[in-house]
Amino acid sequence: MVKAEQVHKQFGRLEVLKGIDLEVKPREVMCMIGPSGSGKSTFLRCINHLEKINAGRLWVNGHLVGYKQKGDKLYELRDREVSAQRREIGMVFQRFNLFPHKTALQNIMEAPVGVKKVPRQEAREKGRQLLDRVGLADKVDSYPSQLSGGQQQRVAIARALAMEPALMLFDEPTSALDPELVGDVLDVMKQLALDGMTMVVVTHEIGFAREVGDSLVFMDGGVIVEKGAPREVLTNPQHPRTQDFLSKVL
Repeated sequence: MVKAEQVHKQFGRLEVLKGIDLEVKPREVMCMIGPSGSGKSTFLRCINHLEKINAGRLWVNGHLVGYKQKGDKLYELRDREVSAQRREIGMVFQRFNLFPHKTALQNIMEAPVGVKKVPRQEAREKGRQLLDRVGLADKVDSYPSQLSGGQQQRVAIARALAMEPALMLFDEPTSALDPELVGDVLDVMKQLALDGMTMVVVTHEIGFAREVGDSLVFMDGGVIVEKGAPREVLTNPQHPRTQDFLSKVL
């Protein structure tokens, strides 16, 4: 579902990603952990071309992300073509980015109606189903300001699912939440995993990574230091940097 080959990303002189190689299989839940500034979120943003890579290749669902290749040359896709690629990729951010002037249901309907031209009644029905799926069937007409942070994040997940993506990206989806609200969001993500959604999750929730993840990647300094089965990496890390990090967070 995702394939990265020698992905590099720089911001000016700062090299944030220094040659990332990894693969995510269909239905796999890959969790990415590591200290702040290690490149995890930047890599996630590269997957859907919110950040343009400086070198390497990235594929999602068999398609080169952001570019087309002719012979040995890469040509950047037009904005419309990039937008079409992004329809396959749902993304949930730390901050919920909901439209404050729209209800929960209207937030979910916006993209299917505006981008995919789904009839409003069909989008409304699907939106209600998705709110029910994330445990918010009674919040259809609530505005973001009337919802807790955890509820807003669950609306954001429902909004991403409304586009029927093949892949879901989560960028520390619980880091902005009060501790008591984290569980509800993680429960929704666990159910998505059980339903077979392919997911890449940047997270500090080590318990979630251990319980739900199929694979675990530890990043530091723009490189993948260690990867493997979550329980294996967490209980028996091989690299000294991984050992040091886990000794501070477990």
